[in-house]
Amino acid sequence: MKAPRLLLAAVTVWLMAAGLAQAERLAVKAPKANVRVGPGTEHAVVWQAERYYPVKVIERKGPWCRFEDFEGDRGWLHQSLLDKQETGVTKKNDSNLRAGPGTDHPVVMVVHAGVPFKVLRREGQWLRVEHADGETGWLAGSLVW
Repeated sequence: MKAPRLLLAAVTVWLMAAGLAQAERLAVKAPKANVRVGPGTEHAVVWQAERYYPVKVIERKGPWCRFEDFEGDRGWLHQSLLDKQETGVTKKNDSNLRAGPGTDHPVVMVVHAGVPFKVLRREGQWLRVEHADGETGWLAGSLVW
């Protein structure tokens, strides 16, 4: 009885590890990328993701990547639109983009949830970020997915 349980446990661990290895974090590299309901251009476009939008790849079919985003939404993007770069997206409305790494620095801009940024560097719990339009500043890491 122990052998089948051990085998089942080993297979479960292997499947979980395979799933974790498959969940690769990538970001949109094109100015705009069509998110589709299926893996191919014959599938409908449901929305567009902008440059630096981070996604977690959960499945691949040929050159297509099925992803999940910070809100748990899913869709398909062509791999040519994605790149390995450190990016993040604001999780909360009214997130303060600051002039420096700390709440003692002035607010440069207030951003809504879903705004993607490229991460330029880290300083403690703060991220120096750049938006696709060139705006830069600092965000608290707790505000970013």
